[in-house]
Amino acid sequence: MLLQELKEIVWKCNLELPKNGLVKMTSGNISGRDRQTGLVVIKPSGYSYEEMTPADMVVVDMDGEVVEGRLKPSVDTDTHLYVYAHRPDVWGIGHTHSPYASSFAALGQPIPPCLTASAMVGGEIPLGKYVAIGGAAIGAEIVAKIGGARTIIMQNHGVFTIGDSPKQAAKMAVEVEEIAKITHLAMLRGQPVILTPEQLGETGDMYGSLYGQR
Repeated sequence: MLLQELKEIVWKCNLELPKNGLVKMTSGNISGRDRQTGLVVIKPSGYSYEEMTPADMVVVDMDGEVVEGRLKPSVDTDTHLYVYAHRPDVWGIGHTHSPYASSFAALGQPIPPCLTASAMVGGEIPLGKYVAIGGAAIGAEIVAKIGGARTIIMQNHGVFTIGDSPKQAAKMAVEVEEIAKITHLAMLRGQPVILTPEQLGETGDMYGSLYGQR
């Protein structure tokens, strides 16, 4: 079997989505790109998280052709492949319809950086314009609008995240929903205090150099 280790990682990262309340039923996905071959491992389309195993992950090439797998890959595969093709620094991508973040998408609003955790995802969470789902055009809008952030909300749709691994893409999906939830609650009570670029930079440096184990 191809890319057994990456399949295991991508499978585990996909399971984090329902575990953290970011998706319902079969929606959402995480993918990972192999650093040696450039092949991409992605969740199968419309497949139950409860029944899914590492062997169910689908391997595709950068043209979207299935290299290995008995199931059809996610309908978002072309979106993921576009991002990978145009962002050589990205090795993992996530997509959810998590409710608090998606409520900002429904309103057509970016998520303002009013929490120190915002520095972890790159500051303000930008908004991409409405694009029909399931194609490279979404990928093009992500690449055009995401800038230095690690997550973006697509208008009337949901969340996409990027990372240097599938694990980081999954982590960003969890973080953006938590940020969106707290920001939503703050906005019910008043106007959140927005962090300055300097404050975000200082906190971002801490996350980059001190946070976690090395």
